[in-house]
Amino acid sequence: MTAFTLDGRTALVTGASRGIGRAIAVALAAQGAAVALGGRDLDALEETRAAIGADNAVVVPADVTDPAAIREMVSTAIGALGHLDIVVNNAGGNTFSVPFDAMRPDGWDKVLRLNLDSVVEVCRTVAPHLLGRGSGSVINVASVSALVAMPGMSHYAAAKAAVVSLSRSLAVEWAGQGVRCNALVPGWVATDLTDFARADPKLERYLIGRVPMGRWATPEEIAGPAVFLAADASAFVTGHTLVVDGGLTVG
Repeated sequence: MTAFTLDGRTALVTGASRGIGRAIAVALAAQGAAVALGGRDLDALEETRAAIGADNAVVVPADVTDPAAIREMVSTAIGALGHLDIVVNNAGGNTFSVPFDAMRPDGWDKVLRLNLDSVVEVCRTVAPHLLGRGSGSVINVASVSALVAMPGMSHYAAAKAAVVSLSRSLAVEWAGQGVRCNALVPGWVATDLTDFARADPKLERYLIGRVPMGRWATPEEIAGPAVFLAADASAFVTGHTLVVDGGLTVG
């Protein structure tokens, strides 16, 4: 269907070196988009670029916890692609679980800086460009932890809940100027970022035991919904929280 094609479109995907970000970048390119690949691991970004094809992808390495690096990443992406139509804020993650009362402030701050502050800074940086063009789709990747109780991961859940809330507010602020903003909310996905959970039998049973489909998602199962939010198929969709969780939040 032409409503799902992205021929002539351009996209910036953060966290594109592996997992969900790589799958989204590859899927956008498969639909015709030229993609700027943001992330810290240059070698891994080059692997994503190779999976897409050098003619349709450009590597724009950046540490999204550094506002200056974000500004450089966006500027480089626009310079390389000419403009941006799609921005996917995917960079994020969490590598530890600890009760709230035992959490160190620096641990809390580190997780919010990666999962929330980076999204804020990317949105702040691309806003003048997208609003000036009068079009665009911003997709902020959150997590099902934003919608359910997450004992031991309150830091991550709080950050992702804020991403969902931010997406709604930006959608309303930007709608009249032609820019859409939606939150994409994956459930539990089998990537290297969830290795720590899958290596802990008790934690894995807790997480997957609540999923009606009874398994981890693959990154590719998140990429399809991202294409929908990027494409004209979702032209009248903004401020939406698209949950892709195997039934977790309704089970």
